[in-house]
Amino acid sequence: MSDRPDPSDSTSPPADAPPAPGGNPTALPPGGPFLVGLTGGIGSGKTTVANHFQALGVTVVDTDAIAHELTGPGGGAMPAIREAFGEGVVAPDGRLDRAAMRERVFGTPAERRRLEAILHPMIGRVTTERALAAESPYVILAIPLLVESGRWKERVHRVLVIDCAEQTQVERVMSRSGLTAGQVRDIMAAQVSRERRLAAADDVIDNDGAPDALVPAVQALHARYLELAAAHAAASS
Repeated sequence: MSDRPDPSDSTSPPADAPPAPGGNPTALPPGGPFLVGLTGGIGSGKTTVANHFQALGVTVVDTDAIAHELTGPGGGAMPAIREAFGEGVVAPDGRLDRAAMRERVFGTPAERRRLEAILHPMIGRVTTERALAAESPYVILAIPLLVESGRWKERVHRVLVIDCAEQTQVERVMSRSGLTAGQVRDIMAAQVSRERRLAAADDVIDNDGAPDALVPAVQALHARYLELAAAHAAASS
């Protein structure tokens, strides 16, 4: 899951545009898998928590990773992006030139919406396909802007928020990305507030403590989600 603003990601809006949803979700059929939407602010530890669930055998579908696949060399979105925006946003190896696209869409909401109209339906379709193909009892959908996007929130059965203090977010991102405190806070300001994110949560993991504290928290939720998934499967059969 990406922390840097990137117009091709499913996560990060420019400061002058509404947050980009994590792809336009395709409706799952009745009786589909039990879905847990995992989200959190920049630097909250979403990827670490997702990795813990994955270690327990849970399928994790990451919308940011899908966005990068679609815009990589030979990616499924590149022909439409090339046609819509020209060769100037395509790198020599065929991948999206993210810096060029960032310059193209920054401050131009219409251009950003054109990019989103290409990417979001594709992200939604791939996410749905991977969720349906999962063999684990439930599926984690890692969607950084899940709360901002009402469409994804309506399609998951539980919303899991990874939370930590805002100063912790700033310190973590600065330590690993090279961004300044001001740049990190600008990204945070473009995301939904911590209070609104927590208000949307069904479950919360506090990631302000030691990394080892995450393991029992994930294990407890895993046991709970197994129960809920079993009940969901029984009700759908």
